[in-house]
Amino acid sequence: MTDTLSDDLASLRIDRGAPPPPPRRARWAFAVAVVAGLGLAARAALPELEARVFRPQVTTTEVASVAPAGVLVRVTSTGYVMPQRTAKVAAKVVGRVARVHVREGESVHEGHVLFELETADVESAIASARARVAAAVARVAAAKATHAEASGQADRQARLASAGAVPVATAEDLAARVRSLEAQVRAQEAEVAAAEAEVRTLVTTRGNYRVAASMDGTILTKPAQVGDVVNPGMTGPLVELADFASLLVETDVPEGRLGLVSAEGPCEIVLDALPGERFRGRVVDVGPRLNRSKATATVKVAFEAVPPRVRPEMSARVSFLERPLDAAQLTAASKLVVPGAALAERAGRKVVFTLDGDRVRETPVQLGEPLGSGFELVSGPRFGTRLVKDPPASLRDGQAIKEKTP
Repeated sequence: MTDTLSDDLASLRIDRGAPPPPPRRARWAFAVAVVAGLGLAARAALPELEARVFRPQVTTTEVASVAPAGVLVRVTSTGYVMPQRTAKVAAKVVGRVARVHVREGESVHEGHVLFELETADVESAIASARARVAAAVARVAAAKATHAEASGQADRQARLASAGAVPVATAEDLAARVRSLEAQVRAQEAEVAAAEAEVRTLVTTRGNYRVAASMDGTILTKPAQVGDVVNPGMTGPLVELADFASLLVETDVPEGRLGLVSAEGPCEIVLDALPGERFRGRVVDVGPRLNRSKATATVKVAFEAVPPRVRPEMSARVSFLERPLDAAQLTAASKLVVPGAALAERAGRKVVFTLDGDRVRETPVQLGEPLGSGFELVSGPRFGTRLVKDPPASLRDGQAIKEKTP
């Protein structure tokens, strides 16, 4: 028990050589410093955390193609290839399609029969009308025979009456009958003419059951099929034609730059479907009226020679030039250009972020000489690839993004 008491007294002894505990104020200062450090670290990591948790909104641009003749360009706009001559072929009568003589994409000439409708009803009507013609002709023949007989009797009675052998009244009655029969003959002949006219009308109507092309052109739409019922007042056209020789590029030019477009001025046309080819063109028409809502005017540009692979509704880019392109400029290869705003630096190398659905992919690029506000793209994404514009520093490969609505 004495040992236990000694141990308890030793634990209460004050160690005069130990350092004094820090004051309360110093402890509070240390705690504040720790909290502040943690706050700064969290603030520095917040953008990275937000980028991983939330989908940032981004704007986009794309890899462009610039021709060597770009120094001649006065203004550039986009538009679509449109035919200037089209035809919507429809039937004139109600009927059912019996035969189809054309397919989508086929070239046809004016007068080419495209469809035949069922003609059983009209053939029956024509047969009935021709039977009525035959009956009317028979009635005319009978009326003429009766008239001839009456004329002979009237002549004999007239001679007898002049000799006093028969009463004059009898001869006059026969003469009146002859005149009546003559009128009947003319009436029967009129019935024949009416029946023949009915036949001609029905034959013309039967011609309407054969639907022909109204001009030279190419079938743009899927034709009606066998068994389809057509009604001119209720159904649409059987097929649509377009004259490919009349293809022009229709493009909207901003009102403020319309002064840079001159009538018959030279142009360069690039089709999105044929990005490696360029075509000469010229301005053929500037719309007489502007679109107030868009502040643009429609300018029509013709191909110097319509390319065989061009199709209606193709997207096209038109460059209005200061002077026509020579052969070397027309055949020189275009250069791919990446906008400077799409470039970013990751791990000491230049990259761009391409769009892959709702995610981005970090893609290294090799740049050439500066071109305007961008750089020549030596290696990297291909023409038309969509890129993130002004990518944030926290953007990473594979990250989900949301594209801002223009």
